[in-house]
Amino acid sequence: MEPLDGTMTHLQIVGLGQATLDVLLRLRDLPTWETYTRLQGFGLEGGGPAATALVAAAKLGARVGFVGTAGNDAAAESKLRSMRACGVDLSRLVVRAAPEGQVTGVFVHSETGERTFALMTGPEEHLLRVDELDRDYIESADYLHLDGFHAQAALQAARWMRAAGKQVVLDGHRTTGPIKPHMAALVEHVDILISGAGFVQALTGISDTLAAGAAALRFGPRLVVQTEGAGGSYTVTAHDRFHTPAFEVAVLDTTGAGDVFHGAYIVGLLHGWDLRDIAQFATAVAAIKCGKLGGRAGIPSLKETQVFLKARGVELGVSGATT
Repeated sequence: MEPLDGTMTHLQIVGLGQATLDVLLRLRDLPTWETYTRLQGFGLEGGGPAATALVAAAKLGARVGFVGTAGNDAAAESKLRSMRACGVDLSRLVVRAAPEGQVTGVFVHSETGERTFALMTGPEEHLLRVDELDRDYIESADYLHLDGFHAQAALQAARWMRAAGKQVVLDGHRTTGPIKPHMAALVEHVDILISGAGFVQALTGISDTLAAGAAALRFGPRLVVQTEGAGGSYTVTAHDRFHTPAFEVAVLDTTGAGDVFHGAYIVGLLHGWDLRDIAQFATAVAAIKCGKLGGRAGIPSLKETQVFLKARGVELGVSGATT
């Protein structure tokens, strides 16, 4: 494998999806029209599933590029700041001649670290068109990471990557209802499905997570991983099934934990580690992230993750890798 130290001449991961500006408010109780509440923390940070996964991968040493859209105002610049700071290539970002429309209000419960969201309406004007894609750029990477945003562009990019013999990863979001048709269509064109709680159950109609993961393989992926927050993650391939427990840490904010897990998981794949090691590595990176407010501020380096794991008796074969 090429070293993850920036010396290679091509991108290892291209992400195509959503980049948001997250307005983070940490509080114990949500306000009502009758009563106010006191904030216990505030943050303004870039977010979005694919974008945050790429920031995580970049912080862990991978060479990555992002394909998506942004507005032309200060809010757009704010959401892109941490991506640029981490070295994410934005040369194929499409800038719209309009104010930033991908903005998310994130309300973080101060006692549990759990969060809920308020989404700005009308993101359709920020959707990426197929004719705005650079096929050569996408196919130059080893992995394409999708979050389901820009549905038509994502589907076309997945088809290109599969035709080129490259790997496609899909972020199947946490699901409490039926899977949207565009997400179900994408599953058929991905090699690796990494989902949030409820996704494989909704996809297959099977309640048991490992059994649902095995059934999901029939839809196209060769590897299915489902994260369950404090419940850890479940991994299924044609030849193996296993559960990886979560690490016990002090949680300040779970925003972006799943996205960070995805980015770290792809980095583990780039290293060629055993799937059990990759699951523990990605779990550790996501756990460390939860110690700070926001989806990106707490993302650790590779070295910091190694130290975290070693303190818990876990040794990974990464001694020759660099951050």
